[in-house]
Amino acid sequence: MSFDTITVEHVPVKNGQVSVITLNRPDRRNAIDLQMIQELGQALDALEISTESRAVILKGAGDKAFAAGADIAELKERDYHAALQRINSALFRRIEEHKLPFVAAIHGYALGGGCEIAMACDIRVASSDAKLGQPEVGLGILPGAGAIQRLPRLVGMGRAKDLIFTGRIINATEAEKMGLVEYVVEREQLLEKAMEVATQIANQGDLAVQLSKQALNAAWGPPRAFDTLDALAQAVCFESTDKHERMQAFLDRRKAKRDAQQENK
Repeated sequence: MSFDTITVEHVPVKNGQVSVITLNRPDRRNAIDLQMIQELGQALDALEISTESRAVILKGAGDKAFAAGADIAELKERDYHAALQRINSALFRRIEEHKLPFVAAIHGYALGGGCEIAMACDIRVASSDAKLGQPEVGLGILPGAGAIQRLPRLVGMGRAKDLIFTGRIINATEAEKMGLVEYVVEREQLLEKAMEVATQIANQGDLAVQLSKQALNAAWGPPRAFDTLDALAQAVCFESTDKHERMQAFLDRRKAKRDAQQENK
C-alpha cells in the first residue's frame, strides 16, 4: 500500500516480522488529521489479515515529535456530528483491540491525540527528550479520544485529573515514574529499544500473545458506554464559542479571550 501521511515497513525477525508504522507529517509535527486517521485504518486492516506480522511499532517521523496532537485547524471546524462519529477515538480503540501488540516509540512531543494514540498502544518506550500531556482543556475541549478512560488506569485517578485539568506537559522521567511509559532511553537508542521489545514479543507463541492481549483488555478495559459519554461531552464542547475562540487563538499564536463563551451570551 502507498500512503501520504504514514509509512509502513516490515522488519524480518526469527518467527515472522515486526511491522513499523511511522506517522509521517514531520512538517506539521505529525499532527493527526482525518487523512492520517483513514490511512492508519487501512494499515490496521492489512495487519489484521497478515500471517507474518507478530508485533507493531508506532513511531513519528522527523526530529520534533511523535505526534504533537490533532491538527487544530481541522479540529476547529469539526462540529457535534464529527464528535458523535468518534473519528479519532474509534481508530485508537482499534489499535487497543487489534490482534497484534503495539509498541509506541515516543520522541519529542506526544500531546493531546498524540498522547492518546500512545496510550492505546500496549507498551510505551520514550526517549529522554519526550514531552507528554493532555492540553485539550486549554483549547476549550476535553481529551475525548481515550485519555479520560486510559489515563486513570495507567497513572491513577488523582494524577490523571491533575494532568487533564491543568493541561501541564511532563517529561519522560516523570511519565515513567507515574506509569505512563514503561521504558525511557536516550534518543539514539529509542528505535533499538522498541525493536528489542517488539522482537521479544514476536519470539513468543503468536496465539498465546494475542489471547493474552484480549484477556488483559477484557479485565482492564472500560465498558463501551464510556465511549458514548466521551462523544456526547465532546459534542457539546465542539459547538461552544469558547472552543472556537481558543482554537483560533492557538492558530493565531495569541492568548485566548478569557471565558469567551460567557462574554458572548
